[in-house]
Amino acid sequence: MTSDDLARAVRRHVLRMTNSGRSSHVGSALSCADLLAVLYAEILDIDPAHPDKPDRDRFIMSKGHAGAALYAVLAETGFFDTRLLAQHYRNGSFLSGHVSHVGIPGVEFSTGSLGHGLPVGAGLAWQARRMRKTWLTYVLLGDGECDEGSVWESAMFAAHHRLTNLVALVDWNGLQSMATTEETLALEPFADKWRSFGWEVDEIDGHDHAQIRKAVQPGQERPKVVLARTVKGKGVSFMENQVLWHYRPPDDLELAGAMSEVAP
Repeated sequence: MTSDDLARAVRRHVLRMTNSGRSSHVGSALSCADLLAVLYAEILDIDPAHPDKPDRDRFIMSKGHAGAALYAVLAETGFFDTRLLAQHYRNGSFLSGHVSHVGIPGVEFSTGSLGHGLPVGAGLAWQARRMRKTWLTYVLLGDGECDEGSVWESAMFAAHHRLTNLVALVDWNGLQSMATTEETLALEPFADKWRSFGWEVDEIDGHDHAQIRKAVQPGQERPKVVLARTVKGKGVSFMENQVLWHYRPPDDLELAGAMSEVAP
């Protein structure tokens, strides 16, 4: 499956999952679908048949509220049956609203409380360095998540130790739960902040697969951060750039309209 095909499949699953489970964060899940698709279709050294192989690359979904997108990509790439996605957000389901590693092959770490993924990722990268391992660690953060102080503490740690085996991606869609990121707590000058902390920085279109593919290669001398400009709700015209869709799930009529826009 190509990364383009995978991204379309992920968007279809996300729409159905958030509709049937009446769950939140459809906009956040749609904005990162392309980033996840390129990583899982082309970049990560992982094996669905052996999800715990010692020398696998590690991926941490720090923006754990967009768990529907991660579950969809894991199912589509063979970590578990896609039919299980229908259980998302149901009572007793192993597919919780926020990312959980319990019982889900391919998930490295439970997230949802923001600001935890990059510290974990930096620790994993440091561990690999000390153990003389060649596997890489990738972390996907939200832009609003970068309000958290723990993000910048771990950024300092990673730069200090020159963790070139660590790549962070920021889903920079410009919206948080209630308002824009700039209204909530201004991030700009965002790229300069990361550079001042000692990171290599790439700014890209987070929906252009060729740009993603090139940008996620590890840094040469320092850890790498990819600032991916994205559109919240990408792929569904009436959801795009609308803060409403941070929490609201699509009803049946909205689902039908949305599915017609992301059809294969």
